[in-house]
Amino acid sequence: MITLIFATNNQNKVAEIRKVTGSKFNIITLEEAGITIDIPEPHHTLEANATEKSTVIHQLTKQNVFSEDTGLEVEALNGEPGVTSARYAGEGRDFKANIDKLLANLEGNTNRKARFRTVVSLILEEKEYLFEGVCEGYILTEQKGNQGFGYDPVFIPDGANISFAEMTMDEKNLYSHRKKAITKLIAFLGDDGERG
Repeated sequence: MITLIFATNNQNKVAEIRKVTGSKFNIITLEEAGITIDIPEPHHTLEANATEKSTVIHQLTKQNVFSEDTGLEVEALNGEPGVTSARYAGEGRDFKANIDKLLANLEGNTNRKARFRTVVSLILEEKEYLFEGVCEGYILTEQKGNQGFGYDPVFIPDGANISFAEMTMDEKNLYSHRKKAITKLIAFLGDDGERG
C-alpha cells in the first residue's frame, strides 16, 4: 500500500479525501508528519499552487506527496474568486466574509452559474502528475445549511436541489469536484494502492 503525505492543514479536506480513498492508501496529514509550516499559495493558477504545495513538502520529506488547490469560479464575475477563493475578502481566510463579499458582488445578477474546480498535484517517485475535477452548479442568493466548509452554504451542484452545506459527506461526494480529482488519482495509482 502506498503511503502519501497530504500537503494540507485543512482538516475538512482531509476528512473528505479519506472518505473517498477509504483504505486504499495510507494518507498522512502534515500534522501527523510533524510538519507545522503554512505552505504559501503565491501563484495565479490552481495548478501552480497545487504544485507549490506538493513540491515544498516533497523537498522537506523526500516522500511521496499529494496536494490540492480548489477554486470557486463564478461566470458573472469573470471567474472570481478563483485562485483567491480562500482569501477573497482578505488574508484572514474568513469564509463568512468571503461569502458575504461574493453575495454582495452578485446582488441583482440573474446569472448565478458557477463551478468548483480542484487540481491535485501528486509527486510520486520524483515525478509530478496533475488531476482535475470540476463540479458545475450555481450560487444561491442566501446561505443554506451548516455542513461542509468554505462556500458550501451558497453552492448547489447541477442535478441537486440542496446546497453542499445541506448534504451529508456521502451526498456531497456524488457531485464533488474534489472527489472527481481524487478518483482520477486513485485510478492512476490502481485500486489496490499500487501503480498499474
